[in-house]
Amino acid sequence: MALSLQEKILDPNQGVYLIGTTPPKLGTDKEQVQTIASKLLNRLHEIEYDGVVIYDIQDESSRTEIPRPFPFKQTVDPCEYSQVVSQLSKLDVITYKSVAQRDRGEFTQWLHKTKQDFGLNNLVLVGSPSSKGDIKLGLPEAYQTLETHQDEFFLGGVTIAERHASKRNEHERLIDKTAQGCEFFISQAVYDAQATIDLLTSYARTCRQQGIEPKRIILTFTPCGGEKTLEFMQWLGISVPEATKWRMLDAENTLKESIKICRENLDLILRSCAQLDVPLGLNIESLTNRKEEIDASISLYRLLKAIMELQLAEKQIA
Repeated sequence: MALSLQEKILDPNQGVYLIGTTPPKLGTDKEQVQTIASKLLNRLHEIEYDGVVIYDIQDESSRTEIPRPFPFKQTVDPCEYSQVVSQLSKLDVITYKSVAQRDRGEFTQWLHKTKQDFGLNNLVLVGSPSSKGDIKLGLPEAYQTLETHQDEFFLGGVTIAERHASKRNEHERLIDKTAQGCEFFISQAVYDAQATIDLLTSYARTCRQQGIEPKRIILTFTPCGGEKTLEFMQWLGISVPEATKWRMLDAENTLKESIKICRENLDLILRSCAQLDVPLGLNIESLTNRKEEIDASISLYRLLKAIMELQLAEKQIA
């Protein structure tokens, strides 16, 4: 019998391979939502993957004074889209949820509806993008609410290597979130391999010192098709080293060059972290709805999955 996504995530000997996507824009009728999900899954039918990550897109303008490169558009409820994707694909989904917009009582109701109405189990809770604005519920309070809720969920968290590069404490956040119920973590898109290596190293050393098993870190990669996508990546807080930026933009084909860079970054991370005993996973996303970037994300998935599968096989026979 095939393992569930939860079982794979919890078993360090298993590979975990995910596709990340966003729900359709708000106002899309139910029939069209089904059509959009079907088109996505048809694109993916030639690859083997363990599940789909459905993001909860927020404005995030409070996080920075820099104008957003692409206009913010609200989306269909991520839970609604997760249910559609799960039913059509017969695979598990992981649903992101921003918690700042609801108070504790409303969040409790949302948890009940998520489980009972949508049949969803795998969640990644996300806090407010900044300390500004109206924050009705903080992430620690959301974790506490989830812990006492009558329904059980499989909980993951977000990890941001760039935060570790500046504050040097992201590994401590991972351990704190684990104590609050997180069983896995999904990274922000990786373009700065060294920041990820530093985070994984600090996390592995601290886990070893405290006598705890590291949780799985699922690394996210995304192709970049041009200057506008790169601007959006940087606006989102994705660290792109100066040399990497110009290497992509000066290349004859930015999209193909970005795939080469992602491969090199994954190779470097795997080589540098092979002895750390931190289980890794892969999540591939496209940051835009441009067909060429979506198609490139599938090519990137094939390439990076093959690299991770080889590393996992070598580790098991070592």
